[in-house]
Amino acid sequence: MGLIEEIQRRRTFAIISHPDAGKTTLTEKLLLFGGAIHVAGAVKSNKIKKTATSDFMEIEKQRGISVATSVMGFEYKDHKVNILDTPGHQDFAEDTFRTLTAVDSVIIVVDAAKGVEAQTRKLMEVCRMRKTPVMVFINKMDRPSKDAFDLLDEIEEELKIKVRPLSWPIGNGPTFQGVYNIFESNLNLFEASKQTVQESIAFSDVNNPELEGYIGESASELLREEIELVEGVYPDFDINEYLKGDLAPVFFGSALNNFGVNELLNCFITIAPTPQPSSTIQRDINPDENKFTGFVFKIHANMDPNHRNRIAFVKICSGKFERNKNYHHVRQGKNFKFSSPTAFMAEKKSIIDEAFPGDIVGLPDSGNFIIGDTITEGEKINFKGLPSFSPELFRYIENADPMKSKQLAKGIDQLMDEGVAQLFTSQFNGRKIIGTVGALQFEVIEHRLNNEYNAKCRYEPINLYKACWVRSKNTAQLEDFKRRKNQYMAKDKQGRDVFLADSAYMLQLAQQNFEDIEFHFTSEF
Repeated sequence: MGLIEEIQRRRTFAIISHPDAGKTTLTEKLLLFGGAIHVAGAVKSNKIKKTATSDFMEIEKQRGISVATSVMGFEYKDHKVNILDTPGHQDFAEDTFRTLTAVDSVIIVVDAAKGVEAQTRKLMEVCRMRKTPVMVFINKMDRPSKDAFDLLDEIEEELKIKVRPLSWPIGNGPTFQGVYNIFESNLNLFEASKQTVQESIAFSDVNNPELEGYIGESASELLREEIELVEGVYPDFDINEYLKGDLAPVFFGSALNNFGVNELLNCFITIAPTPQPSSTIQRDINPDENKFTGFVFKIHANMDPNHRNRIAFVKICSGKFERNKNYHHVRQGKNFKFSSPTAFMAEKKSIIDEAFPGDIVGLPDSGNFIIGDTITEGEKINFKGLPSFSPELFRYIENADPMKSKQLAKGIDQLMDEGVAQLFTSQFNGRKIIGTVGALQFEVIEHRLNNEYNAKCRYEPINLYKACWVRSKNTAQLEDFKRRKNQYMAKDKQGRDVFLADSAYMLQLAQQNFEDIEFHFTSEF
């Protein structure tokens, strides 16, 4: 198969939502349909003694939440599907924002009882900014939920996007009987089954009297009225509107019970975009270019705790990636050869010989990569859109076990490279400060240092408002600023100057008094 054919059959997307809407459960069921797993795991493990495939870190299994993006690829109906399951919790939003730079489309999961929640709105803003096509899956229809039309109105209003239902629920909660698939004209009757796949009944006309035999008279009447209303109120589905990011197709179902997921997947592989062009500072890169290019959007330490390994996740943007071939690391200006590039099934890895645009490849990393690095066949280009955000919570990190200082230093070094939090070294007293965008990050760092590096840390409070990167063409003013603010100056892991303001007033004053200095709130400048 040639490069163009390989590109055409790829679909790379992220699943995003507010915590607890059912994102990881939906991922699990998509893998089940794709034949990638044979028994679906549970996020909150009770009767099913198997945790979700994408929640493979110990802390994720304990908490029942995702704290890191996991990557899974599988084959389905001659398509190669790459899913990125992202954390929903706002404390891990930075990982999710970066993941959105590596995908071509997004599926948003909405809880049918709760409707659109805060984190979903934030993530949708990122999709809108990048014009990423989105599909919506309204989950948990087997529980008492809001009216379907009210949910659609809420999605339009809150997410500022036009919607078009492509499936329609028959009842909800205790009266839920299934969905009518408008996209494929068939009927799917609900049967609570967490681990098997249901067949659908071909049903091209809801006015057919046979419908009563399946769902009863009153439900049939209501379904006919609602479908008529849907066809009258919402415009016909226009694939180009969807691809431009202006229209969101909507599906209803229950991911936990395997319901409505197959319809979503079938429609997704039919309409979702193939790998799209990527932007670099120098030029736009088209997927069908012959020469390989890719960028690192995530680094994960200890994918396999037995081997202390680090993996750099690379999104392939153009050309064909080949094992054991020399590639150019643009930032370092060096060439590297990769003997064991891997494809993922969450933490399970298999070595691959080649990969194509849209694929996510794991490269074993001994510390050569940072997030945002570009790899090419020699061309000097830099991909954009992978910032680190200015942290808002800070703590001093100290060694709690003097015998383990080496392990602690290594653990902090590797975990910070993942981009989960940022490390600053105070220029005033040389102490290490961890900055994060959410409080839960501190717990995750402490847990992982203990479990994965056998190192104990303790935190000490520090009262800071915001970290911002500073630079200036006026060297004299910058030096004067650094001298005057010596107590609040630090270096980040890359050795750049960072100003740690202890209040909004102090930051405002600094910006007014030092006009030639640029204050940046993301690391990408």
